[in-house]
Order: sequence, then C-alpha cells, then structure tokens
Amino acid sequence: MVTLRKQYAVARPVYSEDSFAEDHGKVYRLRKTTLDHMREYLTCDSKRAKNAALSFLPIIGWMKIYRVREWLLGDVVSGISTGLVAIMQGLAFSLLASLPPSYGLYTAFFPMLTYFFLGTSRHISIGSFPVLSLMVGAVVTRLVPDGGPPANITGFEGLTQDQQRVLVASSVTFLMGIFQLAMGVLQVGFIVVYLSDTLVSGFTTAAAVHILVSQLKFVLGLTVPGISGPLSVIYTLEKIFVQITSTNICDLVMSIVIMVVVFIVKELNDKYKAKLPVPIPIEVVMTVIACGVSYGFNFETRFDVEVVGEMVSGYESPIAPNMDVFQESAVEAFPVAIVGFAVAFSVAKVYSIKHDYTIDGNQELIAFGVSNIFGASFRSFAASTALSRTAVQESSGGKTQIAGLISAMMAMIVTLALGFLLEPLPRSVLGALVIVNLKGMLMQFREIPYLWRRDKPECVVWVGTCLGATLLGLDLGLAVGLGVELLTVVFRTQFPRCSVLANIPGTDLYKDRKDYMHIFEPNGVKIFRIPSPIFFANIEFFRDKLIEAVGFNPLRVLRKRNKALRKIKKLLQKKDDVTESCMKMEELDHPSDLKELPFQVDWRAELPLNVNVPRVDLHSLILDFSAVSFLDISAMKGLKTALKEFIRVDVDVYIVSCDACILEKLHSCMFFDYEIVTSMFFPTLHDAMLHVLDKDKSQGCVLAASKL
Repeated sequence: MVTLRKQYAVARPVYSEDSFAEDHGKVYRLRKTTLDHMREYLTCDSKRAKNAALSFLPIIGWMKIYRVREWLLGDVVSGISTGLVAIMQGLAFSLLASLPPSYGLYTAFFPMLTYFFLGTSRHISIGSFPVLSLMVGAVVTRLVPDGGPPANITGFEGLTQDQQRVLVASSVTFLMGIFQLAMGVLQVGFIVVYLSDTLVSGFTTAAAVHILVSQLKFVLGLTVPGISGPLSVIYTLEKIFVQITSTNICDLVMSIVIMVVVFIVKELNDKYKAKLPVPIPIEVVMTVIACGVSYGFNFETRFDVEVVGEMVSGYESPIAPNMDVFQESAVEAFPVAIVGFAVAFSVAKVYSIKHDYTIDGNQELIAFGVSNIFGASFRSFAASTALSRTAVQESSGGKTQIAGLISAMMAMIVTLALGFLLEPLPRSVLGALVIVNLKGMLMQFREIPYLWRRDKPECVVWVGTCLGATLLGLDLGLAVGLGVELLTVVFRTQFPRCSVLANIPGTDLYKDRKDYMHIFEPNGVKIFRIPSPIFFANIEFFRDKLIEAVGFNPLRVLRKRNKALRKIKKLLQKKDDVTESCMKMEELDHPSDLKELPFQVDWRAELPLNVNVPRVDLHSLILDFSAVSFLDISAMKGLKTALKEFIRVDVDVYIVSCDACILEKLHSCMFFDYEIVTSMFFPTLHDAMLHVLDKDKSQGCVLAASKL
C-alpha cells in the first residue's frame, strides 16, 4: 500500500555553478596550511593544559561524578566475580603462552593498576586474552623450543627453560607496549578502522582453531613439543595422532566431564541472565573441585597426571627487557599490538555506547601501551581484554574501573597467600576450560553462509583471513587478511557499478533507467553516474564504461571526421598535394577545422558517397559526480582528455553535483581552458537537464508535456 505524501513546489532560476556563486555571493575561503595546523597544535595555554591533563588521566573525570552509595556495592560485587574468572583465565591462558601457570596471575594484576588511571573505558576487564597469549606463545616456542637448544640470545646464560621463556614473553610484551604507546602519542588510533569486523571475526576464528589444537595435548595428556610457523596446526595434529594410543585416560575423562558441566552451566547462565544477580562462576567451582579430587586421590602419582606444580609465591623484582629478543620478535610484536588494541577497543566501544559515555582511541592506545610496559617489567605477558570476562564485570553490576581494581586485588591475594592451593590442579583442567571458552569464537563459522548471501567480497575477506591465519600462523595470517581486505576495497573502487539515469516523469528525480518502467529519457541526452572516487586505477575503467554507455568512441569518430574532412577539401580543391601519407596521426586527434570550407558541415546529415563517418545522435552528455569524493592528478588528466574528445565531436558535456573541494582542486590544477569551461558545471542534475532542454526546444516541449 502506497502512503500519500505531502507535495512541495519550488520556483527558482536554473543555476549553473557560476551563476549560483554570482547570485548568492560565494565566499572563497583560505584553507589552513600544514604549518597553521602544526602551530595550532603546539600552542599551549591554561585551558589546553587542563584539557590535556584530564585527557591523559581519565580517572579524574569519572571519579568526580562517582556515586558512592549507588555504585560502590556493585563495583565490589563485580570486582570479586570478575577476579575469580580472571584468576582462572590467567592460569589457563598462560599455557597458551607456553609459560608456567602462575605468571597468568601477574597478567591479571599489574596491567590493571596502570589502566585504572589511564584508561577511558569504565567496563572492560584488563588481563590475558587467548589470541594474544597464543601469539606470544608462538614467539616463545620459536626462541625457546621444547625439544632443542634455545636461540643464541645474550641473557639466556644461567637461566632455566622456564626463566628463558618468561624473559622472552615479557620482552615481547614490553615491545608490544612500546608500539602501542608510540601509536597513541602519534595520534594514530584510527588505525583500528583498517581491521573490519569481518576480518577480526575470521582472524579470531582461526585463532580459536590454533588454541583448540594447542590444548589437545593437555586434554589427552600427551607430550607434544610446541610448534610455530606456517602449517604448525597440521604438524601439531600429526604429532598428536601419532601418539593418540598413549592418551592418559584420567586426563581425558576429567576434561570431558569438566567441558560438559561448564558448557551446560554457561548455557544456563545465558538463558537466565536476567534472573541471576551474578552469573554462576562455574569455572571457579570446577577448578576447586578438580583441585580437591586431584589432591585427595593423588592423581599426579597414581595416574601420571601433569599438574600445575609449584606456584610462584609473591612478586619478583622487576626485570629489563632483552634487546636481542626485541630484534628477533619485532615482526611478531607489531601485529600483537594491533590485535590487542583492536579487540579491546571494539569491546570498549560496545559498552561505552550502552552506558552513554565516550572513549578515546588514542588515549586507549597510551593506556594499553603503558599497562603492557609496566606489566612486562614485572614478568606479565600481553594484556588486552576478553569479552566473556568483561561481560561478567558489566552484568554483575560494575560501573567503573574500581571493579577492575578489586579483581586485580583478588589476583594479588591468590598470588601472595593462596597460590599453593592450586598446585595439585591438573593441567588438563586448564586446557578443558580454555577449550570450552572457545565456543563463541568457533561459532563464528556460521557467518560464512550469511556473508555469502549478503556480501560476497566480505565473505572472501572472512575465508581468506581465516584460512591464512590457520595455515600460515596468526602473524602472517593477519597480513594476508589485510591484503585480501585491501584488494576488495580496490576491487569495489576500481570497478564500480556505473549507471545511466533517466527522469521519473512529473518529478525532479533521476534513477537508474533499468530499475523503473515509466521513465523520461530525452533523445540525444545521456546521464551517466559515477558511484565512486575517480583515481589513477579506475580512470580507464570509467572511460570504457562511458564509451559503452553512449554507444560510440568519440576519439574514433573525431579521427573519421578529420579524415572525411580531408577528402572533402581534396574534392573542393581538386588537387593531389594533400595526401594520406603527409598527414601526421596526431593531427587526426585535433578539433575539426571547418574554417576553410565555404559551407557548414552537418555531420548528422547525408555526406558524399565516398565519405563515410559514423553518425552521432548524442548532443548532450551529463556526468553525475554526486558520489565522487575525490579526484587525483592522474584521473584529472584522463577526465580532461575524455571530456575534450566528446566536445570535439560536438557533444556538450555537463558535470553536476560536483563537490566544492573537487571544484577548487580543478581550478588550482589549471583544469579549465578554452574548451573546458566553468559554465559546464551545474549544482544539480535537474538544473543541467533544464538547461539542455532549453537549448533543444523540441525536447523542451516534451519536458513541458511531462510536467517535469
């Protein structure tokens, strides 16, 4: 059912860009130069200093509005709940980083202390994240492998294998923090926009596959050396299946029971989250039970189960990063920094919109950079956030980062006083907890059919990123994903869907003529729409599509006309001094010279029998630039050439809805000359059409009849 609309009527002159600027007093503004922007950026006064302090220490802003009576209890409850989850995840994710489990507690504590002061998000939970842990673990196993000598790095002398791995992990994290801090200081927080949701989804799904494969050895109780690099997933699976008959049944049964129970309770948590004041901390419950059962029945001795073992009690003195590790891991540390920030920022953005406050991408980079540098100095590994942990912090009543600070205090209590209680915990339990928490990431495979139906290039990005990261490793896979994503952008802009427009009778609207049955398309007029920027890569495509739309090549027509003109002059002069061979090819591309002829040549009329010229019925070509956002120098040259080719075959060319900045650039680049003039630019498509039809009175009658 079509809803009746109110009608409107507008009476105004037909404007070109020149006449509109003349009638309405256009102001030609002076644009700020780069030097002006630098001078403004470096100028300092009391107001800017105050704003800079508030920006660098966001805690000042939200602490001033903190409602103690309303928010404190929720923050305390949320902090305790989140702390329990953070402790379990820290222990579990440290296995992904190929580190002793106790160092996961460091990651749950130190980074949070600095983020509390510097972060702009009030809800995300800072700590270990499985994808980052795995990326750090790949560097750790490459430099300190299980079954071979470590890399030749100064500083490894006299250290045990665990100490060497901790040094590598902390050094990679320190370098990751430097990258994040540098990007924040340089104000390049926008870099996250290059990681689309589709790319991140495919990347995290591949990471989930890597995590699943890496935890199988713990679940099955097998001894499999850590493998990194391309095809590491396949090589790891090969080693697992070779030893599959040596599976530790106790580890396997315990892991299956824990995964089933945790999965069921998590589903119940999701189903009844509106009724539950706090999600059931099932990971904590199962960990406590597993610890008790393992200790009571002496699983380590009786069933040869590998347990967490001795926990580090208390905190060690800070250490300096290793420069040799910096050199060896710079290529891997940068993607870790990008992924860690992208994941944290996307999660923070979700909760900032939900709770109506703003977050600053550049300040978040600074906060995470300082947090990782500070944490790495105390032997923690890469910190970001985890969606599941952040969801617990927000859903259990957390209002500010005081909840995060309390969760860090929980990790501190376990590290200082209660760590010994976790020593009999089987590592297979931690592996099972890691695997069961992969459900959300693995279920992202369901996006493939949806993306294929809705947006095939996006589906290619997802599949390409996922396959690349799965087979080549997460660092190379991220580069592959970015490459595929940029290729799709290039494909969309280099090969846009150009269209020919026509008027909807009785309106000033112009639509694709293929989409509507009742249209008005004047004879001899073509309206061509370009729906993308025009630049060096797509200018030839644009010219080809334009020639296809009008049905002839103007350059070929011009050459045919100049050849015909030579023949006509030869017939008139009856001389043989003008021959084909003495004329240069370039002269055929020049405008036709009709001055020496005693009559006017009508190229649309019948010509002498021996003179053959393609007939051109088009007299006006309108180019719709409403979707052209920029034009580079190469495209400008190509556009100028194309316009002149049409003008030289007596086709009037008009450009409509051109952006003001593009017009200014055309003026500054000397685009206009005696052939291409400013009067060919019109503010709207309808203005140009009325102007064209006014020149062609016969079509103007049709226009009036249709009440355009």
